[in-house]
Amino acid sequence: MSTVLYEQQDRVVTITLNRPEAMNSVDPETQAALVQAWTRFRDDDAAWVAILTGAGERAFSAGADLKKFVPAEFAPGGGAPHNAHGLGGITRGLEVWKPMIAAVNGYCLAGGLEQALACDLRIATPNATFGLTEVRWAIIPGAGGTQRLPRALPLAKALEMILLARTLTAEEALRWGLINAVVPPAELLPTARAWAQELCEKGPLALRAAKEAVVRGLTMPLADGLRLEAMLSAGLRGTEDAVEGPRAFAEKRAPRFRAR
Repeated sequence: MSTVLYEQQDRVVTITLNRPEAMNSVDPETQAALVQAWTRFRDDDAAWVAILTGAGERAFSAGADLKKFVPAEFAPGGGAPHNAHGLGGITRGLEVWKPMIAAVNGYCLAGGLEQALACDLRIATPNATFGLTEVRWAIIPGAGGTQRLPRALPLAKALEMILLARTLTAEEALRWGLINAVVPPAELLPTARAWAQELCEKGPLALRAAKEAVVRGLTMPLADGLRLEAMLSAGLRGTEDAVEGPRAFAEKRAPRFRAR
């Protein structure tokens, strides 16, 4: 059975970590499958939005499979087998400007949280638990956690989670702004799909440009960020979608976007 499931319905792709017996942790086989899945989503013109989730009710993902990944990575002379794209295929190196939603069920720890942080919107069930607990095992959150969490939370709270290995409940994560919503388990995927469908009704090229402006702009001085925004905005003006949007508004109908 595949450790990663890739399903597409209309323009929405659902990528499911499928190792529930191992809390959906990422072993080398799963890592390779995730890189392939995210690359496929990025390159598929018919795929506009992705949902990332975990199989079962116990865990979204507990991160790297320590029994399989860490011995090879931290042995003398060893290399990090997931460094090219970061753990999970999206935490380093692979730029995906299409919207990505994390549907978090249960434990979302270490590399699991790092994958969720690499998504744009995060929805969780009430039993979800969030944490970067690597320092307990004498390693650090090395798949983007030390960089993305302080951008998602106040610095003091992020350092509390990273240095003290403390976790957040779903309600705490919502209160701190780490996630966007908490929904009952039965409503998790339906809600994620509803959000994905809502995104699909927006201009796809505009969504991608807006995401790129935000993500890249966070690393820039304001003046540089404003120049990036202007450049991306100008690049949309000649597109078919940018003509269709105002026309649909004037004609009082739903727009028909084609990502062109």
